[in-house]
Amino acid sequence: MFDQMEGTRVKAIIFDLDGTLIDSAPDIHASVNKMLAAEGQAALDLATVTAFIGNGLPKLVERVMAHVGMDMAAFERVVADVLAIYSAHGAESTRVYPHVPEVLKVLKDQGFRLGVCTNKPHEPAVIILDDLGLAGFFEVVIGGDSTAAKKPDPLPLRTAMAALGEDVLYVGDSEIDAETAERAGVPFALFTEGYRKVGIDEMTHAHAFEDFRDLVEIAGR
Repeated sequence: MFDQMEGTRVKAIIFDLDGTLIDSAPDIHASVNKMLAAEGQAALDLATVTAFIGNGLPKLVERVMAHVGMDMAAFERVVADVLAIYSAHGAESTRVYPHVPEVLKVLKDQGFRLGVCTNKPHEPAVIILDDLGLAGFFEVVIGGDSTAAKKPDPLPLRTAMAALGEDVLYVGDSEIDAETAERAGVPFALFTEGYRKVGIDEMTHAHAFEDFRDLVEIAGR
């Protein structure tokens, strides 16, 4: 797959959000536990909730409800409740990973077009990017509710590519991101410090990095 990209200079870089640009697990965890408390359920620990992150908010809520044995008839209401809680408090404990802002500035100054493709709903994604001072770097933000499908379906990534161009590097932290890039036919750079649930060698990737500063060199190859 990546052989066809040889000789083609990457002109745009599209990023996943949670576990890639930002460590949002603490706020997602807090939002889930506020919902559980309102429903008369015991709180879950951070590791358990973090393990449920990756396929979008509805899937996260579905996994939480199944885990604690809640009645799935209330699913739609509970999804709305968690979204409301998270939208109101989503950036209280969320932190940008080290060196992300400076690297985004360097990449933008070098002429790369930047975008975000996440399974987080579009509105809270935009709010958090703005709250953390990152919104100005990105020309497009595709959320989990921006298209008819969520990652690992390639549609969201291809929608972002339609805005930025086809010569793209996708940067993410999980097996979902790796599959998305593979299905979209673009090279994938794996940030190893996020929320992946499988080993690095179990994911198709063109590059892997643990320090965001290494992305500058990767993008220029």
